[in-house]
Amino acid sequence: MFRNQYDTDVTTWSPAGRLFQVEYAMEAVKQGSAAIGLRSKTHVVLACVNKANSELSSHQKKIFKVDNHIGVAIAGLTADGRVLSRYMRSECINYNYTYESPLPVGRLVVQLADKAQVCTQRSWKRPYGVGLLVAGLDESGAHLYYNCPSGNYFEYQAFAIGSRSQAAKTYLERRFENFVGSSREDLIKDALIATRESLQGEKLRSSVCTIAVVGVGEPFHILDPETVQQLIDTFEIVREEEAAPAEEEAQPAAEQDAPADQGAAAADQGAAAAVDQGGSPMDI
Repeated sequence: MFRNQYDTDVTTWSPAGRLFQVEYAMEAVKQGSAAIGLRSKTHVVLACVNKANSELSSHQKKIFKVDNHIGVAIAGLTADGRVLSRYMRSECINYNYTYESPLPVGRLVVQLADKAQVCTQRSWKRPYGVGLLVAGLDESGAHLYYNCPSGNYFEYQAFAIGSRSQAAKTYLERRFENFVGSSREDLIKDALIATRESLQGEKLRSSVCTIAVVGVGEPFHILDPETVQQLIDTFEIVREEEAAPAEEEAQPAAEQDAPADQGAAAADQGAAAAVDQGGSPMDI
């Protein structure tokens, strides 16, 4: 992308029907560290990659608790994500105070999308440069939404946003049909594997990822690093144990191929001997 005469403010349309500043905000989401969400019938798991600006600094917090039944993971401008998460907390508190019941996830997502849309229609404002994965549980079940800086929102079974998220999306697209009936542990395992895919070669450790869970009988909470590391170690051990039988099966196959090769070599030698004696191989 580059500057042009149609991106001076957010309300100016280009001849092609585009709002460039909104597209720039969506590009900011793509530049942020990856965030991943998965849901089953009973649980929703959020995961994000912790990326520090330098080796001397700590990473920015990317997952926020909104209420006991709602949490968000962000990708993009972290400051905008903090402001929006604070707005969501305020809406949950006000609704709970007025109606004495938790705010439905879908209604909160619509309110958040309306707030983002206003910033695309006021020349003195700019769009929020952050994408949010909203995980929640209400009377209608578990939900996972993606809120875009343009004001659009979509519900997903699984989704990934941020930089290098395409590898995670590819993994999720292969596995999403199994997520509906997945248990809590299987959902966390798939979230960790998808996070590992987005790292593209970097070793997965608890220091580079954050996991949060919300589900039936389980309020939204972020897993502590020790628990995450134990889960990572468990899944790595399982993967090694699965790889070991495959190697053992390959060895007997190689041993079976070796006698066959020896038998073929002996037959060739016998044929050569027959030719030397004046006969043909078919005479044997």
